[in-house]
Amino acid sequence: MRLFDLSFRYKIPLWGGLLILLTAGVISLFFGIESYRELKHNMTLSSEALGRTLVKTIYPALVHDDIWHAFELVNAPYRDATNDDLEFQAESMIVFNERKQVFVSNQPNRYPLLAEMGQLGGAFPGLVEALARARDDTPIILEQPGSPVVLLAIPIISDDVMLGSLVMMLSTSKLWPRFFMMVKRAVLITLLVLAVLLPINWYWGQRMAVPLVMLAQRFGTMREHLPDEIEPSLYAYNDELGQLFNAFGVMLGELREKESMERQMLQSERMAVIGRLTAGIAHEINNPLGGMLTTIDTLKRHGSPDTLTERTISLLERGLQQIRETVAALLVQTKLKSRNLTPRDVEDVLTLIVPQAEKNGLHIESRSNMAGELAVPSTLARQIMINLLINAIQAAGEQGKVVLEVVEVSGQLCITVSNNGKEIAPDQMKYLFEPFNPLSESGHGLGLWVTYQIVQQLGGQISATSQDGITRFAVVIPLEPQS
Repeated sequence: MRLFDLSFRYKIPLWGGLLILLTAGVISLFFGIESYRELKHNMTLSSEALGRTLVKTIYPALVHDDIWHAFELVNAPYRDATNDDLEFQAESMIVFNERKQVFVSNQPNRYPLLAEMGQLGGAFPGLVEALARARDDTPIILEQPGSPVVLLAIPIISDDVMLGSLVMMLSTSKLWPRFFMMVKRAVLITLLVLAVLLPINWYWGQRMAVPLVMLAQRFGTMREHLPDEIEPSLYAYNDELGQLFNAFGVMLGELREKESMERQMLQSERMAVIGRLTAGIAHEINNPLGGMLTTIDTLKRHGSPDTLTERTISLLERGLQQIRETVAALLVQTKLKSRNLTPRDVEDVLTLIVPQAEKNGLHIESRSNMAGELAVPSTLARQIMINLLINAIQAAGEQGKVVLEVVEVSGQLCITVSNNGKEIAPDQMKYLFEPFNPLSESGHGLGLWVTYQIVQQLGGQISATSQDGITRFAVVIPLEPQS
């Protein structure tokens, strides 16, 4: 049924409200039935008290056959009664003699003198049999099914001799006005109680259902990704639901720890594979690289190059030396010793990068406050700048803009590379410095990973931001103390 498939957010308040309404209905029905029975019982008791009083006063008139005096007695309660009294008073009073004949009544036209009791119809024939079995003055009450009239008969007995009986005809229809007044009051009170209980039920239903709904939603998304934690203030109690929330928090923490460990293991496996690959590549690179460096050294010693050739040879030598030291930086976890970084190294980097930028129609700006050498390995610092600039050129696209800043601040070297290309999505930030990461749309994605490894070896930090159309990579490297 769809009612059972509803969310707890609606099911708990609805079921609670239905239960309250059902309870109120049952209580009201029970109250109404009991009220009617109580009114009927009170009517019978009051009529019985009146009848017993009349029996004592009518007895002499019945013995002396004084009909007029008996008539005055049975008619007296109606002569001075008010409307309120008539609600519980008998419609008719009839005194029968020992032969079950009418001796006197307050309605002589309806119940004539000497009329037989069994011939009056209704419940009177049954009353004849009941009085025949009577042995004392215990009142006899008879009701005819479907009739609003109740017969109340009080035997008139003296010395165990039945002298007659007083019969009072009570009408239950007179109870309805007072019964409806009581029911009206009961309904008003019930509505006031419902007006208080139903909002409270809805509030507490929501208070309990909303945490359950949130818990179900988080469990539902757990296959795709780990959900966010639930605020403790949402349900700050220590009952079963609160314990469930605490268990969910503990489980979520353990799953996060497990996910972190799996990520670290995967990263370690990647690093191991890349390490073996790098070691093989380094071996193959270093052999021809050593030969090229030896050739350049021989050319510098024994050749006679012109000024342009000397500058080109010097640039080639620094570039080849940078390749060697960069490869070595990937194989060891110690800082490599090389010459200090100079303003000329920044110029060399721009000399190598600007042609590629101009080919793509890019504009490169550079800012630097370097006045001399800085105590940081030049080869590694150059590699950081080259990798970040190449990535920025690829991200900026045609007609873009790339800015390089190299400044010394408070004993630290700060390298910042920014571009106005496509922003990096927040969910991709965590993959930036992983090899073969899903962010790399072209290439293998090793540039940022190599940069990250170099920065770590130099004891520095690297961070990235991408907002307002600007993507910025910032590297901070502590300068080595001067000897």
